[in-house]
Amino acid sequence: MSIQEKIKQQIQQNKVVLFMKGTAQFPQCGFSSRAVGLLKSCGVTDFLSVNVLEDPEIRQGIKDFSNWPTIPQLYVNGEFIGGSDIMAEMFEAGELQALFKE
Repeated sequence: MSIQEKIKQQIQQNKVVLFMKGTAQFPQCGFSSRAVGLLKSCGVTDFLSVNVLEDPEIRQGIKDFSNWPTIPQLYVNGEFIGGSDIMAEMFEAGELQALFKE
C-alpha cells in the first residue's frame, strides 16, 4: 500500500483525523496543541491523531495529499478543513462547533 493510499484509508475510516506533531495526549508543537484544544472545546474526544514525527513518509505524504504545506491538518468526514489557524478562525465564528453538531 502506498503512503497516499494509507492516508486516504485513515481519512475514510475515521470521522475526525488530525495529522499532528506528537499525540493528542502529548502534542509536540504549539500549533498541534492548539488544534487538539480546539477539538476538545468543540466536545470532540474521539478522533484519530496521526503523529507525523514518527514517520517521515507520512509527514511529507500528508502535505502532498492535501497540497497544504503545514502541520497540523484536520480532516472531518473525509474533507480537508485546514490547519490550526483556520481551525481557530472557524472556532471564533462558531463554524467549527457547527461542523461537529451535524
